[in-house]
Amino acid sequence: MSEHEHIQHAGDKRIALLIAILALFLALVETGAKSAQTTAITRNVESTNLWAFFQARSIRQTTVRTAAEQAELQKATVTDPGEKAALEAQQKVWRDNAARWESEPSTGEGRKELAERAKATETERDYSMAKYHLYEYSAALFQVAIVIVSASIVTSVSALAIMGILLGVGGLGLGAIGLLAPLAVHF
Repeated sequence: MSEHEHIQHAGDKRIALLIAILALFLALVETGAKSAQTTAITRNVESTNLWAFFQARSIRQTTVRTAAEQAELQKATVTDPGEKAALEAQQKVWRDNAARWESEPSTGEGRKELAERAKATETERDYSMAKYHLYEYSAALFQVAIVIVSASIVTSVSALAIMGILLGVGGLGLGAIGLLAPLAVHF
């Protein structure tokens, strides 16, 4: 083996190692992207369910408030004290239920608590989506880097390897931002 072939062989080994490292980082960010995407979908479903529960509470609350108001009108026409007392007792139940459905800290199922939980879940969803997008951009840079570095072997153009390294560093940077501070950058 000539000295030139020996140098070329050592360079090919370094390029192969570089490709392997880029592929490793690609696999890591793809795994992170899938995990973030799954979390975002889960949180989206959860927030949708919470908002549906909120709306159901609102409808029930409006219905019992309307019934209590209707009973108030009915009381004006009732002369029997027993019937009037029964209407007042029912009104109290309806008003108590409406108040409980507005805020129920013990169960977390009042409208106020449901809205807070839904908003918190939406925030978690948005955080996961930001992570997902950064990981996907990172993966794209790693994929392009692998192609360009591979082309440097075929063409023997070392500038392509350097360009691939730079793209890999960019992919690493986006992956790190996705991991540590996904809301810091918006695309």
